[in-house]
Amino acid sequence: MYDELFGTLPDGTPVHRWTLERSGVRVRVLTYGGIVQSVEVPDGAGRTADVVLGFPDLAGYLAHPQPYFGALVGRYANRIAGGRFPLDGRTYHLAQNNGTNSLHGGERGFDKPVWDAQAVEHGVRLSRAAPHGEEGFPGRLEVSATYSLDEGGALRIAYEAVTDAPTVVNLTNHTYWNLSGGGSGNAGGHEIRIAASRLTPVDADLIPTGEFLDVAGTRFDFREARKTGAGYDHNFVLDKGLTEAPVEVAELHDPASGRVLTVA
Repeated sequence: MYDELFGTLPDGTPVHRWTLERSGVRVRVLTYGGIVQSVEVPDGAGRTADVVLGFPDLAGYLAHPQPYFGALVGRYANRIAGGRFPLDGRTYHLAQNNGTNSLHGGERGFDKPVWDAQAVEHGVRLSRAAPHGEEGFPGRLEVSATYSLDEGGALRIAYEAVTDAPTVVNLTNHTYWNLSGGGSGNAGGHEIRIAASRLTPVDADLIPTGEFLDVAGTRFDFREARKTGAGYDHNFVLDKGLTEAPVEVAELHDPASGRVLTVA
């Protein structure tokens, strides 16, 4: 594991890239936005390729902040309708950066700052303190995201957040995967399985309606593995719900390369 200078922001802030290697897997993480720049893994024949989408230099990420390639997303991932939410009798107003909605933390979400980095066993821990009122959210939020590789080469991202006041938090990683490798074309041939019997329907602005829809007989039924198509931007309701320990809930398979991605 090592880090190197990856580039410099227009204000002079340096951006570093951390490289994690274990069990034949190489992952590169940027301190800018907590971005997973690359994940290099072998295929069924032992040929290595980068299976995530991104840019080779910092300029690419600065020029194309959307669609959040590989980024650490927060303070609130996904959309907040109308750019506002009620909490403890008060309404908080956020930036409307997705039509009338707030998306992925607002104009300057967690994908924009340069995070502090600290080496940990087989990984790197990124951290920052989001001040009270940042992008309209209440409470100071101390956040960390630890990226590490286990002995089998699996990538683990562990988030922690502590607030000093009631607030809303929804953290995620926004990596796009193509298991055939970069430059291989569309990933539409991939097969996916999701252990979810229901999903949350959305309106025209992709805001959940509050209902739960049974996936049986619909194009959202991935309980048995099948090929994906276009037009999916929905939340699936996992059958197992919240569990004490990580449980496999989804699997993506690329027949062309033999690579398999599992999500726990």
